Amino acid sequence: MDNFRWECRTKVRFGTGCVREYLEELVKEYAPAGSNIMIGLGGGSAKKNGAYDDVMGVLGSMGYSPDARSDGAKGRVVEFSGIMPNPTLAKMLEGAKLARENNVGLIIAVGGGSVMDCCKAVSAQTRYDGDAWEDFWMQGKPMRHSIIPCGVVVTMPATGSEVNGCAVLTNEETRIKCDRDYPEMNPVFALMDPGYTLSMPIRQMRAGTFDILSHIMETYFSFPVEGNPADDVSEGLMKGLIRDFRAALSSPQDLQARSNIMWTASLAENRIIKTGKSKDFQAHNMEHQLSAYTGCNHGEGLAALHPVYYRHIYKAGLPKFVSFARNVWGLTDEDAIRYKESSGADMSDDEALALAGIEALADLIQEAGLPTRLRELGFGEEEKKILPEIAASCSISSGALRPVDTAEILEIYEECW
Repeated sequence: MDNFRWECRTKVRFGTGCVREYLEELVKEYAPAGSNIMIGLGGGSAKKNGAYDDVMGVLGSMGYSPDARSDGAKGRVVEFSGIMPNPTLAKMLEGAKLARENNVGLIIAVGGGSVMDCCKAVSAQTRYDGDAWEDFWMQGKPMRHSIIPCGVVVTMPATGSEVNGCAVLTNEETRIKCDRDYPEMNPVFALMDPGYTLSMPIRQMRAGTFDILSHIMETYFSFPVEGNPADDVSEGLMKGLIRDFRAALSSPQDLQARSNIMWTASLAENRIIKTGKSKDFQAHNMEHQLSAYTGCNHGEGLAALHPVYYRHIYKAGLPKFVSFARNVWGLTDEDAIRYKESSGADMSDDEALALAGIEALADLIQEAGLPTRLRELGFGEEEKKILPEIAASCSISSGALRPVDTAEILEIYEECW
């Protein structure tokens, strides 16, 4: 294992009714006296699933009001709404301006990963005199200034943003989609009520759950390939997530399955399975640039990319792909023999088993109704023409089992078409 540092400052409160039960005490702890509270919102789902009403109900009972002139108002509630999927730098700057102008002392993001990411970035930019995008997202400079505390109310499990300091932003001018993870940006609290997820459209549930699986795989398929505690945890998380994914697809109102998926998203991204690992995330780099150029759905883009990418690099981490086939999918030597016979290719038993494991992943994607090709994302001839430009814009992962270059990224895109 590599040397590592691990920390996670986020206070998690999980379960049905947790917002009504715990938000007041957390606001008292983190909202400075005399300051206002900003509520970050997306496209309206928080008002449909009950999260918005729960948050506003608690804040109202504490004396916070959207109208600062209300009798006895303790402070204002400032709404920052319209945060889009794949949040932009411009939207983040809009939020930072709003927070500065309204003396915001606590930000509460109510939504999924995009809302959380944007609000965490707002918390970092608001009190910073410089250009946070250039200094932190582009250059990765140390973050030493005071940032506004940010708490989150999770309504869509996927990114795990509720328990880490990562925030993904897209610069529309440069067409760069970039993530940075600073411990300083970890939410101070995360309220996770799985009941909010029951109203998610099935398409979002599919894409979000695959994003969770992708986060685990991107960490698992990296160095070291020898057995280690982080990968042992990852294998258990992947097995359980596949079980719960199938249960939620079969019965969308299965609260137990939805609860498990929600917590797995956090366990995948609270950094614990990344301890001692080099971390790949090349598939994420490739998908980020696809969505930066086209606005495609992140989880769906990952589903189309992953099997093809893994067929390119599996030989470089063969022992890990064999473990994936055996310990996650339950495949055996007999499956390897069947794969060799059906493919007609000359390969070792380990290679056949590794490829059978990748096929099991591809089968799950198809079973779940996720896109298996880029053209299924709605891409047409115009998008096909700019694939070389998109490939050239991708960053190369230094933690990959085998780094791919621009030419191979384009080859992967074309194979995924």
